[in-house]
Amino acid sequence: MTRLDATRLDAGSAVPVASLALPSAPIDADQVREGAPRAGHVVLDELGGRSIGVWEHTPGVSTDVEADEVFVVVAGAATLEFEHPPLPPVELRPGMIVRLDAGMRTVWTIHETLRKVYVA
Repeated sequence: MTRLDATRLDAGSAVPVASLALPSAPIDADQVREGAPRAGHVVLDELGGRSIGVWEHTPGVSTDVEADEVFVVVAGAATLEFEHPPLPPVELRPGMIVRLDAGMRTVWTIHETLRKVYVA
């Protein structure tokens, strides 16, 4: 994982989430269902075995197998579907907070580039 340069986010400082530059790469072809989405993230800190960071996914559809995570959407729009366990889909918009369990199989349909702050 990429760690945010400490000179950009010192203790006691504040940086708008939207202005954080995130490295971006194409999502693995075996995970892409539609489009040519890209994703990137930056780790802000690691505490007690947990990572805290910012993640972004551009428009398109991709699948994932999740880790234990809680996240808050800060920008964008998406639909998160759960293939296993089967659960109702969740519409993601800024301000939504979501809990994922390790092993969940998900489908991310990103309508507008999605950015989230996560603890995993």
